[in-house]
Amino acid sequence: MANTATTPEAAIRQNWERLSGRPGGKAMFSWMLGRLVPYSGSIGARVEEMRPGYARVTLRDRRRVRNHLRSVHAIAMMNLAELATGLALNYGMRPDTRSILKGLSIEYTKKARGTLTAEATAPVLESNEEREIEVTTSIRDTAGDVVATAVAKWLVGPRK
Repeated sequence: MANTATTPEAAIRQNWERLSGRPGGKAMFSWMLGRLVPYSGSIGARVEEMRPGYARVTLRDRRRVRNHLRSVHAIAMMNLAELATGLALNYGMRPDTRSILKGLSIEYTKKARGTLTAEATAPVLESNEEREIEVTTSIRDTAGDVVATAVAKWLVGPRK
């Protein structure tokens, strides 16, 4: 990602602010994010909206994210959940703060078909005090039905 930022979180924030309002900018940002975070990028998710403490990310239903039952694979949805929770949390963090995922649990409630949307809301951190933060996301299908709910446990603290 092209930037003058000193941290990965700042680079993500700067590039989102630079690209998201332009034609094709969200697609370009999402591609660049996938290059910065290759495993998360493997599902080809698209960031639709981001602000401090909030992220909305979509995943198109296509062959590369499907299972043998012709629905979106469970691990693709888990990847989507981790991405949404991480973006919501990290977008609002101070530059002297870092985070790492400690745990991720997910409950699948319905076969997932069609474009999926994960929305996550996280606290906006006022300090870099070390602590665990849980961020929940619901993944919905195009009908608005919840197909999965995930809880990500993030450890945040001072950047070393």
